[in-house]
Amino acid sequence: MTRLLRAAVLAFWAMLLGLAIAPEAQAAPTCNGKFVNPITDVCWSCLFPLSVGGLKIWPGNRPDASNPGSPICACADPIPRVGISVGFWEPARLADVTMKPWCFPNLGGVRIAPGFDIGQGYMAGPSMVGGRSQSTAKWHVHWYVYPLLYWMELLTDFVCFEQASFDIAYMTEVDPLWQDDALSGLINPEAIVFANPVAQAACAADCVSATASMPIDSLFWCAGCQGSMYPMNGNIASSIGHVQSSRLALSRFAYKMHRQALAWGTMGAKGLCEKYVMPIMRKQQYRFQMVNPIPTVSGRFACSPIGASTMPPDAGRAYPAGGEDMGYLVWRKRNCCVM
Repeated sequence: MTRLLRAAVLAFWAMLLGLAIAPEAQAAPTCNGKFVNPITDVCWSCLFPLSVGGLKIWPGNRPDASNPGSPICACADPIPRVGISVGFWEPARLADVTMKPWCFPNLGGVRIAPGFDIGQGYMAGPSMVGGRSQSTAKWHVHWYVYPLLYWMELLTDFVCFEQASFDIAYMTEVDPLWQDDALSGLINPEAIVFANPVAQAACAADCVSATASMPIDSLFWCAGCQGSMYPMNGNIASSIGHVQSSRLALSRFAYKMHRQALAWGTMGAKGLCEKYVMPIMRKQQYRFQMVNPIPTVSGRFACSPIGASTMPPDAGRAYPAGGEDMGYLVWRKRNCCVM
């Protein structure tokens, strides 16, 4: 009986110790961030160049995607109209990129947890895999509808602005394709074609082009200096740092949204009258501007295109503890037929 009592007491204390050190009992990782100030945290010069047809009537110091050559355009749906072809860049989406599930840096660093642990992210230092040193990371993305120009009413009744309210449109924590490389192959089966050294070596050209001017859309499997677009998830096999790997995760997510028909094309002659399906994303349609932890609001690389080098413009923008949760404002190229 004494042995049974002793065993019961030991089992009781072991249970208490297990509860004390269980992951559920530990404090959740601190989520950091701040709300985006539309006046001070937005690079308003990223709106430009502003073009009419192929002519830039308000040039900027940043490269621009191609515009329709003719200044005159015509649309038939829903109402027949003839207008002027304009091109500009609009702040259309906002994105959290974080390693902490349910962490929302752009909502002030709040953590909205559903009560269960899922999809824990990480950033691991160098490790020897197959005789090679490599660093890895895993990110989550939250995608917000953020039509800032429409809210601020900079141009009243401008038909080209997306008329929508603020909304959290997507969270990768609940997406099984974002968690698993094999499952993500369901929407990007072509990844196996580009999983070879020759295809990846071509990304060097995309890196140079995106840094100097604009990315090369024909190299759609490349994210320039950041790495490969495949697999379309947040598992980064070659992580160099927070800025590089978070931008790569965001680039992959934008491509994934296009592949799932949740993001559409808005640039070029096809976008003059309406948005169109773009399953192979044109990288030239987007610019990413960091707004958390330190906003980039000036300089040529404040809103750099997909694949552009993160050195030196984003050096020092991430820092330990309080500066590891990233937020980006997504600028989208828009061509539109204005009456």
